[in-house]
Amino acid sequence: MKTKAFSYLRVSGKGQISGDGFPRQRDTVTRYAKRHQIEIEREFCEKGVSGTKDAFDREALTELFIAIKANGVRLVLVERADRLARDLMISEILLGEFRKIGVKVISAECGTELTVEDNDPTKKLIRQVLGAISEWEKSVVVQKLRAARMRIRKTDGRCEGRKPYGFTEFEKSVITKMLAYRSKGLSISEIANQLNLEGIKPRTINRVGIQPKWHTTTVQRILKNV
Repeated sequence: MKTKAFSYLRVSGKGQISGDGFPRQRDTVTRYAKRHQIEIEREFCEKGVSGTKDAFDREALTELFIAIKANGVRLVLVERADRLARDLMISEILLGEFRKIGVKVISAECGTELTVEDNDPTKKLIRQVLGAISEWEKSVVVQKLRAARMRIRKTDGRCEGRKPYGFTEFEKSVITKMLAYRSKGLSISEIANQLNLEGIKPRTINRVGIQPKWHTTTVQRILKNV
């Protein structure tokens, strides 16, 4: 059974689109695929796009990533590593994205898997720097969220979770009614019974066949918070 793959071809100059760039790359990729029992399902051609641009600036490469996530293909063939990217930083970023989704990228010219993490000091440094930047960005986001929550707590008292009973105008009116009954000498259980008799619904998730009703503990908790 043949392994399925996508191929990625790129020429950087507009004048190269009609030249021998695409035929040469296609021939190299096709010969490698035949030797290794690989079936090219789809070809992605980047026409006149510099190898120093990242994936978000390349239409064909963006389509390639989308197709990979939708199709299930886990192998990409390129003629040489510089067809993917000429800039080392861009190359490591792109190869890192392929690694994350479990895709192998192979240089058809020499048969080298580009997604294998080697011990090249420069590439290793780039990966470490990118990792450090990612961690730093996460830390900054966490700090900003924490600071925002603290500001909200200082002004509003709380900023997340379920809102306390009395948040809406209706609930405020129910609390006012509870306090009025309490001032008349009604016990907590009597207040709960009275609210149920009046058909006032508590803030309770309705369950099939079960009518939500007030309980002594609920009324007690609300009045205690008030």
